[in-house]
Amino acid sequence: MTAPLIFLDPFPRNEMMVYDTETEAALKSMGRVVAHFGSRAPDALVEEVLPEVSVIVGQTAMPKERLDRAPNLRAILNVKANWEPNIDYAEAHARGIQVLSAAPCMAPAVAEFCVGQAIMLSRGLHRSDALFRAGQEAYGIGGNGAAYSLYDSEVALLGYGNLGRALAPLLRPFGCRILVHDPWLSDGYLRAEGLEPVSLDEALARPQVLFLLAGVTSENEGFLGAEKLETIRQDACVVLASRAEIVDFPVFLSMAAEGRFRAAVDVFPEEPVPAVDPIRNTPDVLFSAHLAGGIPPSYARIRAAMLDDIAQILKGLPPLRMQRAEPRLAALMRSR
Repeated sequence: MTAPLIFLDPFPRNEMMVYDTETEAALKSMGRVVAHFGSRAPDALVEEVLPEVSVIVGQTAMPKERLDRAPNLRAILNVKANWEPNIDYAEAHARGIQVLSAAPCMAPAVAEFCVGQAIMLSRGLHRSDALFRAGQEAYGIGGNGAAYSLYDSEVALLGYGNLGRALAPLLRPFGCRILVHDPWLSDGYLRAEGLEPVSLDEALARPQVLFLLAGVTSENEGFLGAEKLETIRQDACVVLASRAEIVDFPVFLSMAAEGRFRAAVDVFPEEPVPAVDPIRNTPDVLFSAHLAGGIPPSYARIRAAMLDDIAQILKGLPPLRMQRAEPRLAALMRSR
């Protein structure tokens, strides 16, 4: 029998992220490997592998016309943390093709980062470094008049997907009361998770710390505009860690600069942010350059999960580690 063909087309992931020496050896023990790095695979290469390919690792576009030409395809493993609108999810599901995402592998690092950002904001550390460098620091209680603690605070998660599920356990040791708004999940499920389901208005207005964790879909792009953002509790900490497109980004930054709330921002509508973009001059915002999840341990988790699930699938067993696409919901996503 011919060994199964495994096709790697993981751009923008590179070899270091998903194809180190151990991973290469493991994949070659499972089948034949064709790999393309540095860009999305050219159409000619994709068409060449379609008749035989069993597993695609990456973000290869797979509309129905390509699925028709891939009779042996058993799985598509997206090694980014999203669902791209370039796959016919319903058709793949109907054919029994597993479509998986590496999102659960990135969530622990992002959750840890969110806790760090919340502490930085609540304690005012996003301002204290600049004050010290300018010789304007105040010591002890003199510099802590506006500080508050994550301990015993009321926090809200706007979205309870992979990231929310990784973040909630990290918040519990702080004694936080955790509110969640997620229209895709039932109140009963959230209560069973030890969380308090709330409306969108409550999630914005009640908490001292607000984590914006929702993905962007065709239904919610820009849904946090000026009217909604105005309802956020005065001087709350707001951590934007999922997709910038869920907020009216200029309004969000303007309100943070005015001191309506404290903000940490790790994601942007355009990345890389242009060097001359005026948002770089926004005062009192804790900026980072999409750093939350992309650390070496995250990529190690992706490689391990990918290898486990490919082995499962090639044995005719269900995948265990990566997230399966639910066709209707995945088709709504507007991730970049």
